[in-house]
Amino acid sequence: MAPKTARARRLGIALRTHREAAGLTLEAAADEINSTRSTLSRYENAQTLISPATVRALLTLYGVGADELAAAVQLAKDARKPGWWVSYSYLLDRRTIDFIALEAEATGIANFEPSVVPGLLQTADYIRGVMRGGPHTLSDEQVEQRVHLRLDRQQRITGDDPAILDAIIDEGALLRPVGGQAVMEAQLHHLLKMAELPNITVQVIPLSAGYHRGTRGSLHILEFPDPEDPHIASVETVAGQMVLDRPGDLRTCTKIMEHLRTVALSPAATRDQLLRLLKGR
Repeated sequence: MAPKTARARRLGIALRTHREAAGLTLEAAADEINSTRSTLSRYENAQTLISPATVRALLTLYGVGADELAAAVQLAKDARKPGWWVSYSYLLDRRTIDFIALEAEATGIANFEPSVVPGLLQTADYIRGVMRGGPHTLSDEQVEQRVHLRLDRQQRITGDDPAILDAIIDEGALLRPVGGQAVMEAQLHHLLKMAELPNITVQVIPLSAGYHRGTRGSLHILEFPDPEDPHIASVETVAGQMVLDRPGDLRTCTKIMEHLRTVALSPAATRDQLLRLLKGR
């Protein structure tokens, strides 16, 4: 099963929209192309990649114009191209791979972390400390594989045409000595350096803010370049990454992220706080 990329999601939404506009049920449309209701449902929910030929057959059935049809067929071709993360698929569970595939296409990333530095801003040594203290016992080789994966993910904010990153960190995460004092000092310096990039904003929620709406866990919100692509939210649980795309869930997550921005220090005050933390070490 291929990762549910933003392109696959966009194509699935288009297929469902055109089918409904044509007044056809899943069963009726599936019968017309000698398929099944469940298969067509998986196409529309981006759970299974659909071939360009099947896209053409469906949209022809739905009476879609030539230009839209050609664009959808091209989208189906693009959705089938393997992303860089495919070589790491054996390391992670399906939900995490799905999230990485979405993150790779996002143009805006908002991330709150209560316990660790956001993954996209972690140094290699900090990543090693996190992996060695995680819920699974990993060999040195497995740790290094995950370090390389996370560093590759960071290309989304430091490479060509980088995404905008709004990172909010609970101060408790910066006081927790992951990997030792030298590792934490280097990590704090790295945060200061990354915060200077024009596409990255770093804010810290001070301990003095007390209990807040993000205390229970991490939160991601991804935005995509196509306005027809709905935002995606993601939370991490003990069972792994959970992607949320229902409108009600997205509204709740957006409100929480907005609240966290208001209780966090400004970017300038955050820089001052990071410098104070460095001096105190």
